[in-house]
Amino acid sequence: ALINGFSNIPTHQKKTVYLCQLLIRTAKGKNLECHFENDKRISPLESALSFWTLLEREEIKLEKLHEDIRRLIQIQIVAVYMEKGYFKEAAEVLERLFTDSASDKPLRVKLATVIKSKDPYVPLLQSFSYDLLISKIKSYIELYMKENETNFLIQAAAKQVESKGLGTAALQNKTVNVNENDKRNLETKQRFVLSTILLRDMLGQMQNDCLNVDDSLVWMSINCLLGLNSLQNVEEHGDALACGRRRQRWTYKEDLELKSGVREFGVGNWAKILVHGDFNNRTSVMLKDRWRTL
Repeated sequence: ALINGFSNIPTHQKKTVYLCQLLIRTAKGKNLECHFENDKRISPLESALSFWTLLEREEIKLEKLHEDIRRLIQIQIVAVYMEKGYFKEAAEVLERLFTDSASDKPLRVKLATVIKSKDPYVPLLQSFSYDLLISKIKSYIELYMKENETNFLIQAAAKQVESKGLGTAALQNKTVNVNENDKRNLETKQRFVLSTILLRDMLGQMQNDCLNVDDSLVWMSINCLLGLNSLQNVEEHGDALACGRRRQRWTYKEDLELKSGVREFGVGNWAKILVHGDFNNRTSVMLKDRWRTL
């Protein structure tokens, strides 16, 4: 659905897809060169606001958290333009945000005053910061995931793993360093393996450089689709995954792929090198360790 649209998505799954669209756009909210809409004037956060509106329509009861997130998105849409020095564009987007003069008039007046001041560091913008927006959205996602556990993508992911012969060793109990009685933790780590494989395939199909697999919100969208309740640190998962795999020798071809990837993307961009390279069941942590060895 993220790649091809919503036409074939059942109604009960659309809210999850809306959330993923919101996360991806918010993750790229400060990159005005990244476009998600045909109209190039629409910034990532303005596009995110349209999906937040769709999500609000799905809610039976609108609570304070919903209002806070809407207000934060609106403020940050203007703030991002001002931080870049695009004051004219900030004024134009304000007109688009509040087409109805009666809607949230106090906020509109305050933002108009801020734009006229041409000062991106005024208290209003500092108090309703981008970091606060990220924090509020993560709180909303965590609540949603606790209330809406789902396995619909796990089944598809498992079939994909079986058909391609990918990561099967990592899905066996003996390869995951957990107590046999701790089935919950085992399931979480298995799902992370599946999410990694799915994400690599997704990025392979998409010709869109707006996505960066290191962005925490993009990973949250994958975890949201997979029904992961625990949003642990990605690097922590990566280390656990690397330790869980049986050690296998690096081939000459893989070393060449790694060197070629470093030349193209630079040292440190291990996730990009992994996605674009031809490696045999490797992780970005493995690539980093191998480069250190080389």
